[in-house]
Amino acid sequence: MRIVIAGGHGQIALRLEPLLAARGYEVAGIIRDPEQGGDLRAAGAEPVLCDLESASVEHVAGILQGADVAVFAAGAGPGSGAERKDTVDRAAAVLFADAAERARVRRFLMVSSMGADARHDGGEVFDFYLRAKGEADDHLRTRLGLEWTILRPGALTDDAGTGLVRLEARTGPGSVPREDVAAMLAELVDTPATAGLTLELVSGSTPVSVAVKDVAGN
Repeated sequence: MRIVIAGGHGQIALRLEPLLAARGYEVAGIIRDPEQGGDLRAAGAEPVLCDLESASVEHVAGILQGADVAVFAAGAGPGSGAERKDTVDRAAAVLFADAAERARVRRFLMVSSMGADARHDGGEVFDFYLRAKGEADDHLRTRLGLEWTILRPGALTDDAGTGLVRLEARTGPGSVPREDVAAMLAELVDTPATAGLTLELVSGSTPVSVAVKDVAGN
């Protein structure tokens, strides 16, 4: 199985890539800085150079050709302004979904955010972020050729993962280690029965694999 991750050098992706490689999957991570390639190789992923803010759908579809799963884990980052919330968190996500559908990728995982809502009000940068993520999620739901799952983590931390989470359509506010988000994504890759679901994720008391099986109805 080949898995392509947008935002391959992101904090979640660098935790996800070794997990997928350990399962025997062929993993590629999209980066725009060639100096990051060594980190991806160390994580077990093949670096692929591409700037999703300027690439065409056709070019990205070429990168995704032959992939079984696409994961959007890119983000403008906490230090970015409203403009890059639009060009990365919304537009790049839309582009990646469109390219995945064009390349006939079966499975698509979107790393979104708790509170993402295209109708969210407010003029702060974080408000722009929540609107951008909400618009990207809404667009993904219209991609009928993709078996998509949207994962909306709570506040992200760098704490060590516990492997214990709460995964539901609505969890309420909470936080979750990036390590546990990566573990959840790895499990979702292997659970296509979660297609069509938008799920919130926070720390909890249920093992990751059991939480996924619960929402998948297994």
